[in-house]
Amino acid sequence: MEQGFGQPSLRLEDERLLRGEGQFTADFNAAGQAYMYVLRTPHAHADITAIDTSAARAAPGVCAVLTGADAAADGLGAMTADTRLKNRDGSAPLVPPEPIIGLHRVRYVGEPVAVVIAETLDEARDAGELIDVDYAPLDAVGTLAAAAAPGAALLWDDAPGNVSLDWQDGDLTATMAAFDQAAHVTSLELVNNRVMVMPMEPVAALGAYDAASGRYTLHAPTQGVHGLRRTLAGMVLKIPQSDLRVITPDVGGAFGLRATAIPEQALLLWAARKCGRPVKWVAERGEACLSDLAARDHLTKAWLALDGAARILAVRVENLANIGAYGSPGSLAIPTAGYAAAITGCYRIPAYHVATKAIFSNSRMTNAYRGAGRPEGIYVIERLIDLAAAELDLSKIDLRRRNMVPAAAMPYATATGELYDSGDFAGCLDRALEAVGETYIADRRRAARARGMRYGVGVSTYVKINGGVTSEAAQLTLDELGAVTLRVGSQDNGQGHRTAFAQLVAEELGLPLDAVRLVQGDSDAVASGQGTGGSSAISVGGVAVALAAAKIVEAGRPVAAMLLQSDAADITFADGCYGVVHGIRKVSLTETAKAAGGLEERADYVAAAKTFANGCHICEVVLDPETGHVAITGYTVVDDVGRLLNPMLAEGQVHGGLGQGIGQALLENCVLDRESGQLLSGSLIDYCLPRADDLPSFAVSFTEIPCTTNALGVKGVGEAGVTGALPAVVSAVVDALSEYGVRHVDMPLTPERVWRAISRDTKAR
Repeated sequence: MEQGFGQPSLRLEDERLLRGEGQFTADFNAAGQAYMYVLRTPHAHADITAIDTSAARAAPGVCAVLTGADAAADGLGAMTADTRLKNRDGSAPLVPPEPIIGLHRVRYVGEPVAVVIAETLDEARDAGELIDVDYAPLDAVGTLAAAAAPGAALLWDDAPGNVSLDWQDGDLTATMAAFDQAAHVTSLELVNNRVMVMPMEPVAALGAYDAASGRYTLHAPTQGVHGLRRTLAGMVLKIPQSDLRVITPDVGGAFGLRATAIPEQALLLWAARKCGRPVKWVAERGEACLSDLAARDHLTKAWLALDGAARILAVRVENLANIGAYGSPGSLAIPTAGYAAAITGCYRIPAYHVATKAIFSNSRMTNAYRGAGRPEGIYVIERLIDLAAAELDLSKIDLRRRNMVPAAAMPYATATGELYDSGDFAGCLDRALEAVGETYIADRRRAARARGMRYGVGVSTYVKINGGVTSEAAQLTLDELGAVTLRVGSQDNGQGHRTAFAQLVAEELGLPLDAVRLVQGDSDAVASGQGTGGSSAISVGGVAVALAAAKIVEAGRPVAAMLLQSDAADITFADGCYGVVHGIRKVSLTETAKAAGGLEERADYVAAAKTFANGCHICEVVLDPETGHVAITGYTVVDDVGRLLNPMLAEGQVHGGLGQGIGQALLENCVLDRESGQLLSGSLIDYCLPRADDLPSFAVSFTEIPCTTNALGVKGVGEAGVTGALPAVVSAVVDALSEYGVRHVDMPLTPERVWRAISRDTKAR
């Protein structure tokens, strides 16, 4: 069909957004609303000995001043993390719940200690400055290295060594036996730097409470309204879920950050009930830097064992992961199960062992960020491959080819327990090399040197394990005029769901895209939903949509049979019309719906398996050895994300992921002071996001190898770009530095770090 599956249809969302007609949470207001100001502790670790709010309560315009004591008196709960993972000895991890507001002790800079509700934001802020909080400062451990050091100050008395979870996975005996037999062992220590998510839209919320019905309403950017409702209603407010309505309008980026409830949302709803009026809060960028969940932040030791033919025998990893002061929903699963599952990448690796310690520190918690553990795991194995190739004097391309899972081996069961259903990893590598022009690399290297520069080319191959959402439901209503209303729990955060889902409906029903109205982001209007995450909106939510559309066709079949005066068994359907086998008579789906008084169907889909996007990235850089400045001069991607629903949307998702991956690799670094826990990169002056001139034009192409485990054959694309980008960029820079004897540089590869890497080697020689 012209606008259906596989067509590069223009985004239906864009005209409205480009006209400035988008409606984000901060754009919403309610009659009689007040404003919330959050007073945050300046201490990373301290006891609260007293809070005097009397002056603030008497300040002009103030409606209420609320503290941790008030929350405790009202019986509000805290937000707890997932504790299903176990320690090595089978015991439960220590995961203290996150309070919505500090009471006796604070454990990171920026933790809320009081909120002020006033007629205006300025009045609320002015009153907040009148609150007198007495702190008794405690020793702090602001970084992962500080928190994991012997004798470090403890955040929790029952967490020796600041260890929340001591976890392992894999076969340690088989892994160590492989290392004993190895002809060569490569070892590497690396940092996966702490990053801020930094969506374009800062977090905001508007809360209201209706005393007559006892219902709360929250407007907030989310990745799924139902998950947020479960947390806030069940854990904090302790009310039935039906008593909380969550509405998500347009969302300016999510990337995992919006999948989790935050204290400010709970504080806002509580304040609305206490004040008897709607309350609004919009974070300034600096406040968001303090209050948003962070990501990554690992210290890693890794080893790779190879035999005499450079075949990989085993991989072993010891990882420290900073989870912050409390537990967040994904803080334990991401650096453990999510990380370990990816550690074998595209390669035949018969044995592995991953040991992760999740460490508390006096910092804001870490959680999911575009890939949620998978990019971290792929980064480790890809860096090991590069380093092993250098040590063995082999081409990094050759070493990859020797060890890749061949297409003929699909479906392939990995040592980590994943089942790759389809893919041609070597084929993606070969296509990428052809696109780059492998034979011209030497010429580019010579040309750069002639200008006093150094050229480097980096490669990475990856498998991105998708499936953050395992089930979804879709409800379709076709009215008598031929308009379709689709209700689905998958939440658009900028990906283009309205376009993608409309294409699926158009494919099944033969209707134009503009006939489809998408209803999402309202827990009252959409009965259920798992939200968006893990690159599964189309592979799970999309399958549900296609199934619901197919059920609409079947529901209309007996009505069409009546209109065509034929037996239902003889009715066919194609291009939006029912017909009769071997006949010429037809009746449109719209006419059929009109005769039926409308058609409505619902489909619930539970994914049978994960999906496995994969591909190859090749990054080309030119660096200035005098300054250490790195410029990306070329970037080539060949991805296999299964069947392409919309090639243009898919390419846009890859571009976005590349921007975030390149940003982490070259520029971004969330810096906290080791001893004080103070955030030293708390603004966009200090935290460097990539800009247009930091990025090249990307050459992105796709190999469509259908997934065999879902009806649409799609694998997911949202996190593919960032997964391949981290190792590809570092590989390229290290290649450019290879003549100086540099084998690895930790992210971010800032000019200073690159220059120091050159300087260190020059002095050593």
